[in-house]
Amino acid sequence: MAETRSLEEEQRIASLVDAQTKALQLFDDIAKGLIRPGVTERELSKEIYELGERKHGIRTHWHKRVVRSGPNTLQPYAENPPDRTLETDDIVFVDLGPVFEAWEADFGRTYVIGDDPVKKKLRDDLEPTWRTVKAEFDANPDMTGGELYAAAHRAAKAAGWEFGGAIAGHLIGSFPHERIPRDQTALYITEGNNKKMRSLGKDGHPRHWILEIHLVDRERQIGGFFEQLLTVD
Repeated sequence: MAETRSLEEEQRIASLVDAQTKALQLFDDIAKGLIRPGVTERELSKEIYELGERKHGIRTHWHKRVVRSGPNTLQPYAENPPDRTLETDDIVFVDLGPVFEAWEADFGRTYVIGDDPVKKKLRDDLEPTWRTVKAEFDANPDMTGGELYAAAHRAAKAAGWEFGGAIAGHLIGSFPHERIPRDQTALYITEGNNKKMRSLGKDGHPRHWILEIHLVDRERQIGGFFEQLLTVD
């Protein structure tokens, strides 16, 4: 029985990795031609959807498409700031949740238009900060969601930024992943989640998580975002 569960878990991991790999390919295409001044966030979101459907066969997104630029990059996922036009010297992030063959991806990346050194540093600090937080998770098998959220804040501060979100990630899986109505804590990497992240889900399988890093500079009115699978290398 243990071998069967192990094989099933390997297949689940392979499906999550495959979904993320396909999401990365979509983001590569977005970076090549869609991020540009003069387009509004809403128009860019529509172009991303059309590109995903046309070239990557994506018809379902399990969460709203998030395209934020300039001061809107300060706003966390739950907010819906006014539509804005991308400018010639701008910072932009994209957060998508495409579904590939019933498996969810959740992927976020940040782009800089122009040569502003502070915006470039913010963009370039995102992945190293993500890796610092992942290293803490990997080193502590009993880590809770609240503890990892605190680690994300420490890593942001160490990099010279402020952590911008009320959460630093969430569960991910087959579509739709495990949900508890009105639960804003147990299924998220957030303050107050005292449950071990490596505890089993309702289906008896190990839970898989997305880690998201949202770094902001409120004085300069800019932010950056980076997210991908935490529990799968």
